[in-house]
Amino acid sequence: MAAGGIAQRLPRLWYERHLAAALWPLVPLSLVFALLVGLRRWLYRYGVLSSHRLPVPVIIVGNLTVGGSGKTPLVLWLVRGLRERGWRPGIVSRGYAGSGEKVRPVVSTSACSVVGDEPLLLARRSGVPVFVGRDRVAAGQALLAAHPECNVIVSDDGLQHYRLQRAIELVVFDGRGGGNGWLLPAGPLRESLRRLSGASAVLWNDRPEAEVVRAAESLPQFDMRLVGQDFVAAGGVPRRCDADFLRGRKLHALAGIGDPQRFFRQLEALGLEFEAHAFPDHYPYRAADLAFAADGVLLMTEKDAVKCAALVTGEAWVLPVEAVISSAPGGAGLFEIILEKLHGHTPA
Repeated sequence: MAAGGIAQRLPRLWYERHLAAALWPLVPLSLVFALLVGLRRWLYRYGVLSSHRLPVPVIIVGNLTVGGSGKTPLVLWLVRGLRERGWRPGIVSRGYAGSGEKVRPVVSTSACSVVGDEPLLLARRSGVPVFVGRDRVAAGQALLAAHPECNVIVSDDGLQHYRLQRAIELVVFDGRGGGNGWLLPAGPLRESLRRLSGASAVLWNDRPEAEVVRAAESLPQFDMRLVGQDFVAAGGVPRRCDADFLRGRKLHALAGIGDPQRFFRQLEALGLEFEAHAFPDHYPYRAADLAFAADGVLLMTEKDAVKCAALVTGEAWVLPVEAVISSAPGGAGLFEIILEKLHGHTPA
């Protein structure tokens, strides 16, 4: 199989229950990757590589797999909850898929191609300062210098960014779980499932297979749902509509997220029939990519809309979603765990 062909098929192959035959040639690379990941973590643990502590507590929202699993809605839920409880949060992010490497603030008018799609969405939705940079420590320092009122940092992703010390780690999985259980590039895992032992809590954006659940059995666990009912117009004058307004029309659904099927299932749950168009996560859309929508109405995720709104020439709607978090067995809430750890944090 050609290199380009296997690269395009990797995400689908990773999430088959067993290691696909086409992935066997990548197993030696996965073993080398696992060795390097373990060595790097050991070097940080024993101080050979230095980590840095910000003067405010840091909450990491991350995952063990490549691709989206619902982190961004969880960050928005977390920031909103912190503000309601009197905290003054800021957000740092890598700015994945953006062209900028240096630390910079993100505002609602920032160029998505520079700062990345998820940070731009966070800046528009969260109402708190957002900074991006390859070095999350430097991004946090810049945010605090510009906004000294902030007293907690939420890191969108960064579970493996060990240079940044953290008070809390929240790990998110979607229904695909750990895929075939292999590390990159033969599987979707950035680290072994054993890494969960150091997390503060695990959130299931749809419960995966039992193997992943067993790896987290000693941790607080919460179910997370992404809920959306009303659509908003993509660009132009702010307008809203419900599914009834769209039902019976020619619809095209576009999703370039970690698991596009998740968005398509949401639309089906709203009773909509549509033609699905799945793209890779963080896909850099061009106008030609949306040509299929010329004969109908385009439906998009919020993450896609920050990149596509300027490319749309016809009618297009966006489905915003909110994270809804269940209580753990026994009634414990995620925020109880978070606040306990935040109040127990000793300033640097």
